[in-house]
Amino acid sequence: MLERFMQSRLSAMSDVVTEILPRPLWHVGPYTITTSVVNSWVVVLIIGVLAYWAGRHLQERPRGIQTLAEVYYRFIEGLLEQSLGHSDRRMVPLIGTFFLLVLGLNYAWFIPGVVPPTTDISTTAGLAVTDLILVQVFAARAVGVRRYLRRFLEPFPFLLPMNLIEELVKVFSLSVRLFGNLFGGDMVVAALFVLVPVLAPTPVMLLEVLFGFIQALIFATLTSVYVATAMGHH
Repeated sequence: MLERFMQSRLSAMSDVVTEILPRPLWHVGPYTITTSVVNSWVVVLIIGVLAYWAGRHLQERPRGIQTLAEVYYRFIEGLLEQSLGHSDRRMVPLIGTFFLLVLGLNYAWFIPGVVPPTTDISTTAGLAVTDLILVQVFAARAVGVRRYLRRFLEPFPFLLPMNLIEELVKVFSLSVRLFGNLFGGDMVVAALFVLVPVLAPTPVMLLEVLFGFIQALIFATLTSVYVATAMGHH
């Protein structure tokens, strides 16, 4: 009896793993469009609609969703202030967009039939590469190209290769951290659902909400730290 139960549970876990992995949908030339790509665009569309709604009728005295938007703006300013030592409004769109995007991707499981795209390493790698490029662009525009490039030669010019490698390592750090935490977290949640389906749902859903927020916060915080470093504050 116990052996049959364990076999059924293991079989259910195998099905869960299959559901979490991205599946190819169609091909566009040499490129494969997977469920992660489609799910990501669904999340981006939802965020875009909410952003348009929040900024459609701005008022001097905020009400409704505009109030939430302004609270969120202050929250992002606080993250930047911790990293830069002061609030830099030029960086708010960068940090704020990445936080919302990662949070939305993490919470995609709220949409029926959608697997969070951040459980796919290709999605987190794409986010990390985009993050690194935009951080460099925003920092160069903020402090000037000459000052921005000078930091790669500090403290000594012969350390240029090491400084460049340090920037590239950030891509690996961001992508693997986000993927590992989300994929591992989803596996733990799935295991709890399979093993204790009666008791697990409510606590597990609350855990998923908290876990998704923490990972988005970590991603945004690290991005703000990278901005500070690129601007020469660290």
